[in-house]
Amino acid sequence: MKFAIALFAPAHAPSSRRALRFAEAVLDGGHEITRLFFYQDGVHSASANVVTPQDEPDIARDWSRFVADHQLDGVVCIAAALRRGVINQEEAERYGRAAANLAPGWALSGLGQLHEAAQMADRLICFGGD
Repeated sequence: MKFAIALFAPAHAPSSRRALRFAEAVLDGGHEITRLFFYQDGVHSASANVVTPQDEPDIARDWSRFVADHQLDGVVCIAAALRRGVINQEEAERYGRAAANLAPGWALSGLGQLHEAAQMADRLICFGGD
């Protein structure tokens, strides 16, 4: 089965951890993830500047490793990311910002990527939406 996963919550939220565990279980079960799409506050998981207290799990780091280790399509909504200060080098230059902070392995793209992911997958599973 093919899954698309959308995350709307920040890395420190319990739903982000649940989403990561679900994604791991999908792959462990022999299924496929067509795309991970991070939207709203979920875009913070793709920031290279998230610093987690030492006594808490670093879910943002875990997401980045998961995307890299499994060579997944990790997409961050560009509008939500810009609004929250998560930018790649191109956007930093475009908007005259001093630095980019999008972690390696992630791509900024439009909401259409979520629609496409839903069309490509058998199931779209969302975490953290209100």
